Amino acid sequence: MIEDDFYATLKLKTGEEIFAKIAATEEEDRTMLLVSNPVVVNEIKSRSGVVGYKVEPWLKTTTEDMFILNIADILTMSESSDIEMIMMYQDYVRSSNSDDDNNKQISRRMGRIGNINDAKEILEKLFKKN
Repeated sequence: MIEDDFYATLKLKTGEEIFAKIAATEEEDRTMLLVSNPVVVNEIKSRSGVVGYKVEPWLKTTTEDMFILNIADILTMSESSDIEMIMMYQDYVRSSNSDDDNNKQISRRMGRIGNINDAKEILEKLFKKN
């Protein structure tokens, strides 16, 4: 039987800390967690003291979005009711599932488009001026 989904931070015995949507289930005398779109959240501080967050996938080399963890591999779990954290997580999941982001073409609006020879020539001119 699967319990209702909830958002939580998990600290694994390996030391990893992940945030995800979780559902618990009982299977053959073991409690398993169904972990949906697990992410790692890192705090980023700028020189001016502004704090932001960087959200990355827990596992970077897979396209899977659902994982099964044995409750025995969890050191601690904290259910989250932090609206800001949940909204940041949901925005990440939405953007990672969007096909538009994965199919963007490079354009001049994104910045300068050039090649190695052009960059080398510009840098040599700058070096000779100094």
